Amino acid sequence: MDHSSLDAFLRHGADILVKGPIAMIFVEDDIEIATTLRHHMQSGFDTILVFIPDAFDLPADVAAKVHRIPFDCGPRTAVFDAINRLIARSKPGTWLYYCYNAEFLFYPFCETRSVAEMLAFHTEERRNAMLTYVIDLYANDLSSHPNAVSLDKASLDKSGYYAQSRKDPVTNHPRERQLDFFGGLRWRYEEHIPKNSRKIDRISFFQAKPGLILNPDHTFNDQEYNTYACPWHHNLTAAICSFRTAKALKRNPGSAFDINTFRSYNSTAFEWHSRQLLDLGLMEPGQWF
Repeated sequence: MDHSSLDAFLRHGADILVKGPIAMIFVEDDIEIATTLRHHMQSGFDTILVFIPDAFDLPADVAAKVHRIPFDCGPRTAVFDAINRLIARSKPGTWLYYCYNAEFLFYPFCETRSVAEMLAFHTEERRNAMLTYVIDLYANDLSSHPNAVSLDKASLDKSGYYAQSRKDPVTNHPRERQLDFFGGLRWRYEEHIPKNSRKIDRISFFQAKPGLILNPDHTFNDQEYNTYACPWHHNLTAAICSFRTAKALKRNPGSAFDINTFRSYNSTAFEWHSRQLLDLGLMEPGQWF
């Protein structure tokens, strides 16, 4: 279904914001748009909102199953402003999720279980949000794939990830059950990445509630939403396997000519399966078996 604008959707289509999980997918360029949407359809989202420039086409089979909203991701806070408007109009308790094109959601056992099943379990554990790690993917051969995207021959870093305590800016004390996570291309090429964009943690799943605000650093104004686990045991986490950083590094003139390959000693082929991510410690099944 096509909508003329976000304003029009909020006026006439917001009645769908009462039952989740709802995916919000923001399209920044024309790379792997349909693939991204089909991947998330197969994950089992009840509703998919696609924020996309008018210039980009969608295949008919995809267009018939999503809500298309004209959108420009260019302005720095545009994505966060749009998400916050949707939060404000969503029924409290509705599960929302967001990502960008050329990003692919993986969660424990996703090959046999739907995203709704996962979130039902997470809700039973009294969790209102879920930490996801944005894991950088990149093409093995940049001469064949100069935009750094290859679904058939993609790699990721199998090690080199680490965490640091997240300090409260007022007290300068570490915040309980919050960490800043780093790794992948954002760590290896940090000289080309703005400091406030180097983290790989993102609270991609969250329940709407009155007054909830998503900040431009991918954290929320409710600090409990930013925690990686409850006080009692480990909780589920998920991974968003993303070509977004690789694309940016090859598109940016300041880094494009400095990088001939993204492969390194700790690169390994991406298998497009949750078991690989679990084995590498890049997501956590918690108590879900």
